[in-house]
Amino acid sequence: KSLILQIMIIKKEFKPSEEVVVSKKELRMFVLECLDKVGCSPSHAQQLADILICSDYRGHYSHGLNRLNIYVEDVATGATAKDGEPVILREKGATAWVDGANVLGPVVGNYCMRLAVKKAKDFGVGWVVVRNSNHFGIAGWYAQYAMERGMVGMAFTNTSPCVFPTRAAEKSLGSNPICMAAPAEGGDSFFLDMASTTVAYGKIEVAEKRGATRIPTGWGATPEGIETTDPKVVLRGGGLQPLGGSEPTGGYKGTGLCMMVEILCGIMAGSAFGKNVRQWKTTDTPADLGQCFVAIDPDCFAPNFEGRLQDFLDETRNLTPVDETKPVLVSGDPERAHMLMCDDLDGIVYKKSQLKHLGELAEKLGVKMCPTKVLAEHAPGEKSIDGNLTTTIQLQ
Repeated sequence: KSLILQIMIIKKEFKPSEEVVVSKKELRMFVLECLDKVGCSPSHAQQLADILICSDYRGHYSHGLNRLNIYVEDVATGATAKDGEPVILREKGATAWVDGANVLGPVVGNYCMRLAVKKAKDFGVGWVVVRNSNHFGIAGWYAQYAMERGMVGMAFTNTSPCVFPTRAAEKSLGSNPICMAAPAEGGDSFFLDMASTTVAYGKIEVAEKRGATRIPTGWGATPEGIETTDPKVVLRGGGLQPLGGSEPTGGYKGTGLCMMVEILCGIMAGSAFGKNVRQWKTTDTPADLGQCFVAIDPDCFAPNFEGRLQDFLDETRNLTPVDETKPVLVSGDPERAHMLMCDDLDGIVYKKSQLKHLGELAEKLGVKMCPTKVLAEHAPGEKSIDGNLTTTIQLQ
């Protein structure tokens, strides 16, 4: 069985005056050197580098190198431990309760999802919650680990309070991501990785760094909880709106999702929750985030899970589109297209403005900034169709 998909890449055209490419190798060396300067354990630094690079590779710039300075500051100030390992506090059958030992979030997440997968192999499902963790990057990194081993993977985390619950004039919830990845046939998959807010906080940060003066309605609010389209107002004392935006457009559903994740993470793990979670970009106390990792073995249920999921994905993609130039996509398709583009360019595409703060971090730490190369107008093997770049995906 062979399926050909054409996915429109979000980036319409390459602009050599604005964009550059950085190799993954150079990015990794840069991250490791920065963390070495603040005394981070080499093995922990490598795990953080993996997830930050993967985030940008998938096109989730808000959670990639954009966050490096936060991790560096946490380690440098001692808010995050430089070394150590998570510890199992309680274990029963398919479940485990873990203490993250306040080490880097990706170290905690990797430990917990590996444990969840191991339990799923033994019991059909693995459910692990952890307290005393830190920002763990994109949730999809952990769900992908389970998916690559034939499992359905899910990952959740609470975050610093940055969301105005519906009808509230103060922030009390995090953007609390939800993620599920499930394997289909020939490397295809369903891959949902989303915030419980309309957008992640980092997406507004990236928009401002790119020079945006306006963001879409439903993304953010003023310090008083009133909807705003000014990114500066959101980032300077304002906050996010729950998924759906205001109450008339369904924001109460997003509020419910934020609270659901908080229950699975902060409440169930015994960590900080709601308004008690440490404020973003502060280092006076440990973050004490709560996180939840789930692995499910689909072989425990109806046969041919991957084939049935593939039929469902094909059916959805083949729906008649409203606009013929914009085919119907499933969760994971935009990221897949972005990764293929990066592969073709042998590196990751960045706006020059996105890298400015990395240069400032390099200067502050006394490390060499990772070198870049300017993009050609079009990379080899790509076509320009009506100003849009397209990628053909071959799924066997």
